[in-house]
Amino acid sequence: MTTVAFIGLGAMGAPMVGHLIAAGHTVRASVRRPEAAETARQLGAEPFFTHAEAARGAEVVFTNVTSSEDVREVLLGKQGVADGATPGTICIDHSTISPIVTREIAAALAARGLEALDCPVSGGTIGAQAATLTIMVGGREETLERVRPLLAVLGKHINYIGDHGAGQVAKLCNQIAQVVNIEGIAEAMRFAGAQGVDTQRVFDAMASGFAGSRMLDLLGPKMVTRNFAPGMEARLHYKDFGLANGIAEELGLPLPAMRATAAQLDKLIDNGWGKDDTSSLLRVLESDK
Repeated sequence: MTTVAFIGLGAMGAPMVGHLIAAGHTVRASVRRPEAAETARQLGAEPFFTHAEAARGAEVVFTNVTSSEDVREVLLGKQGVADGATPGTICIDHSTISPIVTREIAAALAARGLEALDCPVSGGTIGAQAATLTIMVGGREETLERVRPLLAVLGKHINYIGDHGAGQVAKLCNQIAQVVNIEGIAEAMRFAGAQGVDTQRVFDAMASGFAGSRMLDLLGPKMVTRNFAPGMEARLHYKDFGLANGIAEELGLPLPAMRATAAQLDKLIDNGWGKDDTSSLLRVLESDK
């Protein structure tokens, strides 16, 4: 069994820690607040109040935080993982961040004798709870093979993509296809509703035809019933689209569907729906005059 550190006990991280502990691994959790320490204890993890302390003695360190700079600070900042981890420790980042920053972090960790894998995930909180996540991996393939048993505790599909940053590229590709699809579903529901046609019946027909998709199965019913409670908060898709948009602009890539969808996400955030489900793209269409 492996001693691991885990940083980021949020909606995704907490169930992931639970699965690691259930599989017999020892988890050292980095926490900021006393209530988070209590959450860690309830999961069966030992809490520590600095990332360096959590990483001390761990063979593998998992991170699952929000932004590129959060990951940089957690791993390389003052009292960060690099200050406590021993050479040879493997740092697995499940966050969705810039592939460019990911490569910079991997190089900085390597200079300190640490190994890195970017391992963003798809499947949301439901996938984290059910341990059915899809995991996209960038880094050295031999490093992945050393930790594959740990990743198999968290997800069903472990996909090696390529060198450092490649996992993050794959995740952003996933987000582009996913959210453009959600926008398409919203436009279909808006089109049907505007003509007085029963959107449930339209959804049923679409689901059994070539328009059928996982996103339609998950978000179509939410749009039909107008249930905008978050499965995945729209602000997270907005963050990911910002990353993808920035890279596309830097590379001079014309991606018109992504940019049109990004503009709709901008309106969603401006309307104050960022903590609601991304199916709120339907409300954006309804609010446009």
